[in-house]
Amino acid sequence: MSDTVVRVLADFASGARFEDLPPEVVEETKRILLDSIGCALGGVSAPKGAIGGRLAHLMGEGGSATIIGRGRRASVFGAAFANGELINALDFDAILPPGHVAPYVIPGALAVAEEGHTAGRELITATAVAHEMSYRFGKSMDYHRDTSGEKADTPGVLGFASTVFGATAAVGSVRGLPGETVADALGIAGSISPVNSHRSWLMHAPTSTIKYTMAGPIVQAALTASFSAEYGHTGDQLILDDAEYGYRRFIGARRWAPENLVGELGSTWRFPAESTHKPYPHCRVMHAPFDALTEILESNDIRPGEIEGIRAWGEGWVQLPVWLNDRIEQIHDGQFSIDHGLAVAAQRIRPGPAWQSPEVVHSEQVLGLMEKVTFQGHPDAISALNRDPRSRPTRIEVDARGTTFAAERRYPKGTPSPEPETYMTTEELAEKFRVNAAEVLSPQQAEDAVDALLNLERLDDVGKLMGFVSVA
Repeated sequence: MSDTVVRVLADFASGARFEDLPPEVVEETKRILLDSIGCALGGVSAPKGAIGGRLAHLMGEGGSATIIGRGRRASVFGAAFANGELINALDFDAILPPGHVAPYVIPGALAVAEEGHTAGRELITATAVAHEMSYRFGKSMDYHRDTSGEKADTPGVLGFASTVFGATAAVGSVRGLPGETVADALGIAGSISPVNSHRSWLMHAPTSTIKYTMAGPIVQAALTASFSAEYGHTGDQLILDDAEYGYRRFIGARRWAPENLVGELGSTWRFPAESTHKPYPHCRVMHAPFDALTEILESNDIRPGEIEGIRAWGEGWVQLPVWLNDRIEQIHDGQFSIDHGLAVAAQRIRPGPAWQSPEVVHSEQVLGLMEKVTFQGHPDAISALNRDPRSRPTRIEVDARGTTFAAERRYPKGTPSPEPETYMTTEELAEKFRVNAAEVLSPQQAEDAVDALLNLERLDDVGKLMGFVSVA
């Protein structure tokens, strides 16, 4: 079976070596780890993050792995579950096709690396492998929206469950498993993968608090698959070749392009060019509107109480219940509501955990301003997407002081785009880390963590890094 898709992926994962990684892959992988661990620190007090921590301790107290931002340790399975939930708690983590990747693929590798006193360069390699593999699955299956002509189509079944393969490969990479064992692990991962339930979640508002497909169960499925193969279970190594009865069929994908999975795999790394970072703790579709709104308010020093109305034009395909929701019952409801997001951005609060504090989410000032917000699809949105998938045409108009102020955007901040100013620099990511860590770590701890992450290839034991991001 040396030529099955599973075996090609397994050979890629087991054969990856740090010294063979291109510099841009190493750099972007460290940036993703910096950003993801920072997002986890920011999510410590969020309901999703707190629940994840409580569940982790049901899986074993006093283990060998750290829950980020906590003082107690847990089992590998428990810590990985909690850290997946923490990374995605604020919806502040990086974006990469098929959507969110980091919360699903980093925690298992991180916990196993800590337990095994693994060197930082091995964690970099595993994380890079996981992101490359997950990105390629994202380009092989249905995405959030497919454009055809002048329409955007949202598939009936979608989600991030395919990240279970990258997550499994990452665990196997850290543990140094041979290719045949990794192939079995990937076959097992496909067979126990959670379903793609994301579309149901999008269509029901207010939404359930689990959000998307929960990160924790996918992380645990990956750990289960990897350890099961290591201990002797065999996996279905034809699961990705069989379009009729295999993974593509039972995960519900209309589109299946396995050539995108294996083409130039190992020789061409594709994920760094589309890795997108978030400057705001809110669904990515609203970031260009936030950029334009912030420009208007700051350049004209407009205070929230002066705003008489906000009109926004953006991605029209998101006019589905989760984004149109105006019933803000749970903290996470504010992570997706278009009206609520613009009302929070108008408060001119520094983006970070404060955006999702109960005092802000449920404040009368924010809830009142929501009623003054309107949103429509931008007339150029689909044609722009067809020309460049990174493009997000946006216009914002603000009525204040008897005047209408306007601003437009083509690409949101955080996107590697033709506009250099939209790229989020490493120092900007480091500052985002400090903001997220401010209520959890001491300033010195935060600086030590940033330094360790940006120089991770020099670290001889990932456990030292985890010491910087835990509390006494």
